[in-house]
Amino acid sequence: MSGSAEDERLRVQQLRALRRRWLRDQELSPREPVLPPRQLGTVAAFWERFLQPGGLWRQQVYKAYQTCSFVTLRVLLPAWVLTYYVKYHLQKSPHGVVTANPRIFPGDRILETGEIMPPLKEDPHGHH
Repeated sequence: MSGSAEDERLRVQQLRALRRRWLRDQELSPREPVLPPRQLGTVAAFWERFLQPGGLWRQQVYKAYQTCSFVTLRVLLPAWVLTYYVKYHLQKSPHGVVTANPRIFPGDRILETGEIMPPLKEDPHGHH
């Protein structure tokens, strides 16, 4: 009986040693992970250089973005809202400032050119 308990104890000891070794093997050294060098395409290389902190182009793009957002939010959007309100809520005519051209029928005289509208062509199918 003593032989099987000692075998069991030896097996447990070996398993613990294997687990410790496996856990030690999972730790990365300072040189790991070893990755292959990145091969960037033309567009990716451009963005890699462009997005470096402190670049002149990056500052210029940021200034342009700030200016455009200021103009859009502080000038264009309020101007559009004001124009919409004046056009559709303050105008006295029934449809705001939207005007339609007068209807022109065959035989009417066009005021700008002075010519007379010719009559409509007859429908050859006659299915009306």
